[in-house]
Amino acid sequence: MRGVFVDANEALAVIMERLEKPGDPKVRIHRDPDIKPEQYPEILDGAEIAIVDHTALPTEVAKKCTGLKHVVFLGTGARSYMNPEELAELGISVHLIKGYGDTAVAESAIALMWASARVIAMMDREMRAGNWLREDGMQLTGKTLGLIGFGGIAAEVARIASGSGMKVIAWNRSPKSHASVEFTDLDTLLARSDVVSLHLLLNDETRGMITREKIAKMKPGVVFINTARGAIVDEQAMIDALKSGHIRHAGLDVFNIEPLPADHPLTRIPNVTLSAHSAFRTPEASENLIEAAWIHCRRIVNS
Repeated sequence: MRGVFVDANEALAVIMERLEKPGDPKVRIHRDPDIKPEQYPEILDGAEIAIVDHTALPTEVAKKCTGLKHVVFLGTGARSYMNPEELAELGISVHLIKGYGDTAVAESAIALMWASARVIAMMDREMRAGNWLREDGMQLTGKTLGLIGFGGIAAEVARIASGSGMKVIAWNRSPKSHASVEFTDLDTLLARSDVVSLHLLLNDETRGMITREKIAKMKPGVVFINTARGAIVDEQAMIDALKSGHIRHAGLDVFNIEPLPADHPLTRIPNVTLSAHSAFRTPEASENLIEAAWIHCRRIVNS
């Protein structure tokens, strides 16, 4: 049984090679992170396992991938790139990797929160343009942070935020408990939180979940952080709330369209801090990610 890492950047390729062990299944590394979906059949060349970092795999393309039985997706958000149910009907199993970057993403969410609260990016832009912009920031000590969704990443966010003097409340679709975190219903969380941070997987239940009505229920002047998935939020409603000031500032790592087009409305709104879907990108998280990918490959071959 053969595998191909179809869209490896150089950093991940090096880790993949270094973590290979004697007796591991043969995995060819295709060192090109910018492949097009239609290249899958040629790149896989009949291999049974595709290791995928970020390249969409449309069902129609998967039908042309002779021999493909397993997709090891490097992350949890495969639904943003493929339809696992449709692939399952073709006999292709999609394997996810959870928890590899919990700390990395949590630290990024916290960084976006602080940068948003103190409008660091806005002042940086203005100073580079020759303007001495001095903006009042939001002091976060003593403020309430509301976490929508409470998995491993949110638990790490709660740990860091609690240590910095914030009160942390959370809502989760299934009952949870956690030290120093108060769990409540979603509407209460929206009304009470000075900062709202999103930590949900994208699926049919969560797509578009943060509606215009939900945004209206947020406390006026809220800081909104999204390191989860752009499609969970009604983007136009968020933009309108930013323009009106109902959302004081947004810190966003994820978007409906990625890469974010240069002329996108979010690039023209001053009270937004943007990062390029990079919350998970640390050497430590990459190490965890590739080790988990190898574990998947070994398990598939030995099952």
